[in-house]
Amino acid sequence: MNNEILIVGSLALDTVETPFGRVEEALGGAGLYAATAASLLAPVHLVAVIGDDFPQQALDELSGRGVALEGVQRVKGGRSFRWSGHYKYDMNEAETLDTQLNVFADFNPLLPKPARRCSYVFLANILPSLQLKVLDQVQQPRLTICDTMNFWIENARDELLEVFRRVDVAAMNDAELRQLTGEPNLAKAATEVLAMGPQYLIIKKGEYGASLIWKQGHFALPCYPLATVVDPTGAGDSFAGGFIGFLAWAGETSEQQLRQALAIGTVTASACVEDFSINALGRLTVDDLYNRYEALHEMVRFEGISPQAILPT
Repeated sequence: MNNEILIVGSLALDTVETPFGRVEEALGGAGLYAATAASLLAPVHLVAVIGDDFPQQALDELSGRGVALEGVQRVKGGRSFRWSGHYKYDMNEAETLDTQLNVFADFNPLLPKPARRCSYVFLANILPSLQLKVLDQVQQPRLTICDTMNFWIENARDELLEVFRRVDVAAMNDAELRQLTGEPNLAKAATEVLAMGPQYLIIKKGEYGASLIWKQGHFALPCYPLATVVDPTGAGDSFAGGFIGFLAWAGETSEQQLRQALAIGTVTASACVEDFSINALGRLTVDDLYNRYEALHEMVRFEGISPQAILPT
């Protein structure tokens, strides 16, 4: 088994406005955030589609991080995927102002041979039918993770359920979980999702942290505390990149490693939101990651007590 990661997702140009500033046509896309995060810990193969207008410098920087780009298709004469959004002060959810699929509308993920042999696979937020095409091409991966969104839950439910039957880990937020199951209670909704096929469910809670749920247990972490939050765009994809990157680095998927991976994902996402685009994420080092991990570990650490300590005397 190798420790290489396959990431399939978008490379985009984003226009984002938050209470702390605005950027136009900044580097973005789920594939970019996830690959930048994961490449800090393990080799990555990226599969995506771009137009003539996507900066070559961005691809060169990814390549410099050890990201294999044979699966990135550049369409001559085409325009890259573009997204525009606005965040209010709570910054938990973006208001989408404009989406231009452009070349992404005809994206057909074709995996180069080395990418098919990757042991770890992250299917970012793309059409469930495309996620299924990727799953048809990979060769016995050790761990597969899929992301989704409310639009696919409403408009591509059958394909999404087929994806869930074939992946090991599903990632979604509270609203998506309730929408998919029709169950307002998150614990019951999580049980229903696990019955659909995945062994594990990650619930992304934004500024409130994240949870990992499986049939035998439940593990939850708060977010890493920050003095400055500039732009939440890409935080969930950076989380996924850190999560799968750690598992690939560790070479294990036991409960202990999954708990550690949730923490690594959490602190990776914390770096992402400290600046626009991938600016802060690209500056993150392994030492920075370790220091944040240790700080989070100390923040949530507490010792057990014996029953006698709390029984009345």
